[in-house]
Amino acid sequence: MATLRCPCSSGLPYAECCGPVHDGERLAPTAEALMRSRYSAFALRRPDWLRASWHPTTRPARIEPGDERWIGLEIESTEDGGPFDRAGTVTFRASYVEDGERFVVHERSRFVRDDAWRYVDGDQLA
Repeated sequence: MATLRCPCSSGLPYAECCGPVHDGERLAPTAEALMRSRYSAFALRRPDWLRASWHPTTRPARIEPGDERWIGLEIESTEDGGPFDRAGTVTFRASYVEDGERFVVHERSRFVRDDAWRYVDGDQLA
């Protein structure tokens, strides 16, 4: 039986990376780890986790997965967002295919940490 690699491009097995975060066995320790878990949730169609990881002040009422197939995540940079920080940003590129065409989401995302890291919002970059 093959080990499922984590979709977040960490190189780790899903069961050692984003899986325990998705299943509530542990919290994401950093803003980047939360970003990776959110990408994996998009790739694995886990709208429950996307909603749970979104800050309540900006969270949409519903999250509906689309028909896209997520194919790669590249973290460009992080600013703060460590285990002892209260806020941080992660700049990334996430690639997906929809209707046979490749697209890239390039975003600078903002995160805050109270009891756990949460996604607040992001700015789309060129």
